[in-house]
Amino acid sequence: MYTRFFKPFFDISVASVALVLLFPVFSIVTICLWFLNDKAPFFTQKRPGKNEKIFSILKFKTMDNKTDASGKLLPDAERLTFIGKIIRKTSLDELPQLINIIKGDMSFIGPRPLLIRYLPYYTEAERVRHAIKPGITGLAQVSGRNMLNWDDRLKKDIEYHDTMSFMLDVSIFFKTIKNVLTSKDIAVDPNAVIKDLDEIRSKP
Repeated sequence: MYTRFFKPFFDISVASVALVLLFPVFSIVTICLWFLNDKAPFFTQKRPGKNEKIFSILKFKTMDNKTDASGKLLPDAERLTFIGKIIRKTSLDELPQLINIIKGDMSFIGPRPLLIRYLPYYTEAERVRHAIKPGITGLAQVSGRNMLNWDDRLKKDIEYHDTMSFMLDVSIFFKTIKNVLTSKDIAVDPNAVIKDLDEIRSKP
């Protein structure tokens, strides 16, 4: 009952109210990034959602488009802007995903939507993370976020799928707020902490 009816209603209702209340912050960040990122304040990327259906995730853009001599994008750490670091540290880069929730692509709480290229590298047990909508935050994020290795992070996604409930979502929601306010377990450059899943699991 909760997952089929109350959770989707809660997601869309709260996301709509939050977007209205946070509109001043949303507007200020958008305007700043409009000028700093050559009129491109948003970053979109295709991600797999529920049942591996592909959707476009929306974030504030925190990196520039600088390239090397051959035209290839520089590493993420070298393209991360000063204001981008601040936006990531405060988790404001995730704010546009309220729109993803209203559209029905995401939930407040759920496994984080990862890269499409990771799909072949999940175990059968780990694939249950795609049986539910991805979230802005989730059990893995409040259990260590970028500080967890991939095996432990994906185990938390399985655990969330298997034990999902209203009280668990409430607990994750308030732990997320606490972590954001204290900047706990937030890696401004995640690649500096852990390698990509496909890079790790493609090795013999």
